[in-house]
Amino acid sequence: MQGQVLLISPIAFLAALAGCGSPQHEATEKYVLLANNTKVPYWQAAIAGLNRAGSAMNVKTEVAGPENYNPKVQHEEFQRIIREKPTGILISAGDSSLIQPDINAAIEQGIPVITVDSDVQDSKRLFFIGTDNYKVGTMGGHIVAQQLKGKGNVVFYTMPAQPNLYERLHGYQDTFAAYPGLKTARVVDTKGNAAIAFDATKEMLQSGAGKIDAFVCLESTSCPEVADILERQHVTDKVVIAMDSTPRTLAAIKKGIITATIGQKPFTMCFFGLKMLDDLHHHSPGPLDKKWFEDAFSPIPSFVDTGATLIDKNNVDFFMKALQSETQD
Repeated sequence: MQGQVLLISPIAFLAALAGCGSPQHEATEKYVLLANNTKVPYWQAAIAGLNRAGSAMNVKTEVAGPENYNPKVQHEEFQRIIREKPTGILISAGDSSLIQPDINAAIEQGIPVITVDSDVQDSKRLFFIGTDNYKVGTMGGHIVAQQLKGKGNVVFYTMPAQPNLYERLHGYQDTFAAYPGLKTARVVDTKGNAAIAFDATKEMLQSGAGKIDAFVCLESTSCPEVADILERQHVTDKVVIAMDSTPRTLAAIKKGIITATIGQKPFTMCFFGLKMLDDLHHHSPGPLDKKWFEDAFSPIPSFVDTGATLIDKNNVDFFMKALQSETQD
């Protein structure tokens, strides 16, 4: 029943928005997306969704946050944004412990906050729009188990402090529990720097200390680097599971270096997120700091799952064409 609510609520929400004409928007309205690594292709897709919705509604949008992975700078940016009192905020948390007080402060000042991509569950944010990250981890875990026939050593690339990546790792490891032959050989903290993934992979291949059978990337920037070093060293017998549908990742799947990737929908997260913020501004459900997730008759959901898709050699051409078309637009 819960899944049905998640599907119906967004559709009904957008239907209501479709009936609202542009005159409802004020010249002073401004909505902010706050993220990390804003220059990587994943966030460029998200920004395209934000801008598409902003243009359609004729409202101002702003993208804030560091160009690399830097939770401290993101925290400082959030404090600046709150002082400017925007109409609403979309936030993908780099470090939930740093961002939680900022979210709470914004809500207490009457600024609606929705988390996208990476959630902060113990904050006062209104709800989360994004991927079911634990489910993504279990999906990837089953793919690894199938590819390795239930036995092998696996390396993960991640950023441990980022909530969505923690949930993905948890999903993988819970799945591996059903396969005693699958072992986590190493967890590499990339710190948001793709070069760390490249260097770590090169070192593991050269050292020969423990055979690695699979490389799993929990974020979008690492696996293109893993694929690069594998291709340079002519290594063809490894399972590589990536995240997201960036151009380099899709190209490596086409070449047969990356086995598969799990594609998210960052464009949808921010396109839909902005529309929901706008509706919350014009049609307030009530006090923003109310615990809406505890209300059986809440007019807003607690989680909107934008979905994830497995991309491999069988459907990579379709996604490459779609990405090319979106880039041209």
